[in-house]
Amino acid sequence: MYQWSPSKVGWYNAVLDPVFHLSYPDDTLAFLVLSTPSMFEKAFKPFLMEQKLQNLRDPIDQCVSHHMTLAKELFPSHQMDVIYDYELHPNRRPKVLMQTAAHVSGAAYYYQRKDVPDDPWGKKKMFGVCIHPQYGGWFAMRAVLVFSDVRAPDLEQVVPIDCIPSREDRISLLEHFNFNWRDGKYRDVLPAEERYSEDQTL
Repeated sequence: MYQWSPSKVGWYNAVLDPVFHLSYPDDTLAFLVLSTPSMFEKAFKPFLMEQKLQNLRDPIDQCVSHHMTLAKELFPSHQMDVIYDYELHPNRRPKVLMQTAAHVSGAAYYYQRKDVPDDPWGKKKMFGVCIHPQYGGWFAMRAVLVFSDVRAPDLEQVVPIDCIPSREDRISLLEHFNFNWRDGKYRDVLPAEERYSEDQTL
């Protein structure tokens, strides 16, 4: 349903320009939260049933927010800050770069142009994409939870699994994602243990 991958804020800040840094000490404990394909049936549909008479703006975002609120209630003695994937600063800059957070936590490998030696794209701008070793592209990064009062100096970093090792497959992945992302073919860059249902894909 949800997968939680621990990290330290310092790992995230270390690979980004200062303008993107999170304002916490480096050893602050954080979790990247992603939703697996089963989230739709196990969490989203029940949430819709509970909220059937209420006005829903963005049902998926509200469902995730509901579950993050429940998560916070499990740790009443700690200060937990939740940063959602859709949150922006007033200047429209994302509050957190989810794909970077996923990579540094070891949750999913963030494939970027720099991962393709002698790339063929010239001056074209190419966006990167995260691929999960179990779910391929059939998942979503939903939030970063920061335990602002918890330090984890001994937490060891998990290296994300490079599940697309060949140059040719990386080129194919990035081209599918950048040029034809709507058809979803990039999600099937590797055999996934679980995929979105037809309803969820629609």
